[in-house]
This record gives sequence, C-alpha cells and structure tokens, in this order.
Amino acid sequence: MSDIPLTDVAAPGFLLEAALYCPDLDAAEAFYQGVIGLEKISRVDSRHVFFRVGTGVLLIFNPEETEKPARNPALPVPSHGARGPGHVCLAMPGEAMERWRKRLQAAGVVIEADFIWPNGARSIYFRDPAGNSVELAEPKLWA
Repeated sequence: MSDIPLTDVAAPGFLLEAALYCPDLDAAEAFYQGVIGLEKISRVDSRHVFFRVGTGVLLIFNPEETEKPARNPALPVPSHGARGPGHVCLAMPGEAMERWRKRLQAAGVVIEADFIWPNGARSIYFRDPAGNSVELAEPKLWA
C-alpha cells in the first residue's frame, strides 16, 4: 500500500497499451492486420509488432526476445514475457457483432464462444495464432 492517498493522484483515464506474446510474429501480423484489420504501427524484426486499437495500442511480443535485457541504454525497458495463452478484449458495437462472426468464420477462425452476458452485452471468443484468447465484446459489458 502507498502512503500517498488516491485523492492526490489522477486515476488512469483509459488503457494505453496491452501486451500479448506470440513467438511467430509473421502469423500474428497476418492475423491482427489481415483478419482483424488493425493498423500496424511498427515492427522490429523478430522482437515485436505493434497495432493501433482506437486510442490504445496492442503490443505483440516474441517472448524469447523480450526476456532478454534491453540493449539500448536510452530505452531501458525491463525484460518481460509470459508463457501460455493470454487474453485481450476488443470493443465492438453490437450492430457489428454478427458481421464480425461471419468474417472470422470465413477466415477459418474457430469461434469458441458466442453468447449474451446477463447485462445484455454480447461477446465472441476465438484464438489468435499463438493460442491467446481474443474477445470481441460490446462496450456495455463494463457499463
């Protein structure tokens, strides 16, 4: 716990970035750019590929590379990584959900779940090439 009260700091306004880990960046790039339609911001060799998601960023890292210590002293990002599937949820307007289900299926993506939450929000779950759980959900899920 911190001695600084929450009233003395600003609460986060939105999620700036989220990270998933995928050892095959070519497959991840083809999936997130080609199937999901995200705008690629940058790619650094076999280390990472970054995508724009609204005002935020989805970071896809190769865990073998991000576990290595930083080489650039001007950018001393601590090493990090994860093993096993992660999860990311992308907001999708309700009127677009059915079109997205059809698009995913046409691209050969297996839909693992498609259901309505008790609050009326719809979610569609599927996997990326690394086995990460990807969810499309109506924003009212967390209203």
